[in-house]
Amino acid sequence: MADKPRVLFVCVHNAGRSQMAAGLLTRLAGDRVEVRSAGSAPAEQVNPVAIEAMAELGIDITAEQPKVLTAGAVEASDVVITMGCGDTCPIFPGKRYLDWDLDDPAGQPLEKVRPVRDEIRRRVAGLLEELGVPARE
Repeated sequence: MADKPRVLFVCVHNAGRSQMAAGLLTRLAGDRVEVRSAGSAPAEQVNPVAIEAMAELGIDITAEQPKVLTAGAVEASDVVITMGCGDTCPIFPGKRYLDWDLDDPAGQPLEKVRPVRDEIRRRVAGLLEELGVPARE
């Protein structure tokens, strides 16, 4: 692993779960972890309800744009966390892969997105612990 762990979050549209995870990891790890997110079929924009859910925690993801998943992004990462992208994620030897089974917030009201956000936050905190990176609040 590099001096600074490199984490890639992947979901289908890169508009909800992976964007929330990237925002949460960036908040909790600061510059001690390199964070990326991408999607196998990126949407046009980040889900406005995901933006609203993150704003409740004081995390602004309004400037984020969905990005297409590339083999280069996977190759440049130490840990690849998939969230429902199925078999579209390229596999490279020596990478750590985790699959987080989370509900898709697409088309859901804020009341249904909050629990997804909170579960992502719990898992991100656990990931930081596994990586040996102390979380900051």
